[in-house]
Amino acid sequence: MSKQRKRKLFFTALAFMLPFLILYTVFTIWPVIQGFYVSMHKWGLMGKQKYIGFDNYIKFAGDKKFWSALGNTCKFVVITAPMLVIIALILALLANRQTVMKKGLRISYYLPSILSVSVASFIAKNTFSPYNGLLNGVLHQLHILPANTELQFLLDPKLVWVVISVMTVWWTIGFTMMLYISALQDIDMGIYEAASIDGATSTQQLFRITLPLLRPTTELVVLLQLIACFKVFGQIQLITGGGPANKTLTVPIYAYNIGWGLKQLGRSSAVTVLLLLFLLIVCAQYFRLLNKWEEEK
Repeated sequence: MSKQRKRKLFFTALAFMLPFLILYTVFTIWPVIQGFYVSMHKWGLMGKQKYIGFDNYIKFAGDKKFWSALGNTCKFVVITAPMLVIIALILALLANRQTVMKKGLRISYYLPSILSVSVASFIAKNTFSPYNGLLNGVLHQLHILPANTELQFLLDPKLVWVVISVMTVWWTIGFTMMLYISALQDIDMGIYEAASIDGATSTQQLFRITLPLLRPTTELVVLLQLIACFKVFGQIQLITGGGPANKTLTVPIYAYNIGWGLKQLGRSSAVTVLLLLFLLIVCAQYFRLLNKWEEEK
């Protein structure tokens, strides 16, 4: 291929990519740069920005509330991310089976994902509320819960995490399930037919064919769920607001409270930059672990 031909192909490809690159720069890269710039200043939304260097970052070293919020965020990730991956895989395996209810199962599993965060949070809050909540009502009707007793799901520091995790899994699992279904449909059925002829059981086919071939998808799903869980904001803000007693306060909510509650946008931007750096470290360690597994194979 001549140099002129290569140059023409390059500029043609660049012309197709240019709209994406412009939009990505404007709506992703530039906000990150601007956020870092604001984090280096003292700014209360009104008035001039005052340059203070890394003072906003230094203050967080002794900020117990920030470290508590980071711990709560990690707790949510540890509880919710594995549930999303495992349950999504199970649902995908069920929805991929050749049954009459195949389409119905897929629709029912994916349906909650079309709800907005406000609607999903409203449903969760009313389901787990005391006195008039659906779950407490059902437990009363089944005589599992005494008449004068109410489970305070939203006030108990341990139960509230159950509410948030269950709601998040129910609301967002549809997308993850569809990724697995797409990967399952790409597996050549001839492999299963050959395994059946060789006497492999369904369980053996699952663990020796299906799961190994789904590994690339699982690696992608784990990465996406780690990032999504670390950025959790909407459902916690709407269900608990970070309570009770800041037990569900996450880093994004902490940044929101500082920025729009205390009107300290410089400190708020510093929190988001620190979260970004923390996410980059987590993702780097994740890829390092994957590479280590590949080398050991």
